[in-house]
Amino acid sequence: MLEITPDWAIPDEELVERFVRSSGPGGQNVNKVASAVQLRFDVPRSSLPSEVKQRLTAMAGSRITADGVLVIEAREYRTQGQNREAARARLVELIRRAAVRPKSRRKTKPTKAAKERRLEGKRRRSETKRARRSDD
Repeated sequence: MLEITPDWAIPDEELVERFVRSSGPGGQNVNKVASAVQLRFDVPRSSLPSEVKQRLTAMAGSRITADGVLVIEAREYRTQGQNREAARARLVELIRRAAVRPKSRRKTKPTKAAKERRLEGKRRRSETKRARRSDD
């Protein structure tokens, strides 16, 4: 179970982990050990609420495939375990951010004073430009 909040978790069956060879630090060990992890999470088939799925898909950007599978790669550590934890932590963070419903924008009208300031600025700019003109 991958815990998102105390009352909300993702079952391990929804996560697919693949271990691949990593570049970076590790010397000769890099050529022998598959320490990098590729975590795959099928967003459309997941148990997440539909609005969270939509926001997660939008936030994932290039990390999401055409099928809707979110792919997170972690290769910053030398050990498989640390990379696995890093990938899972990134997935949890992404889902937590997607779970936050954005505040809806409230329409407002500019105040009378704001309209007057805007028009006054336009008048001043117009005067400046008019003064630059050469009247032939």
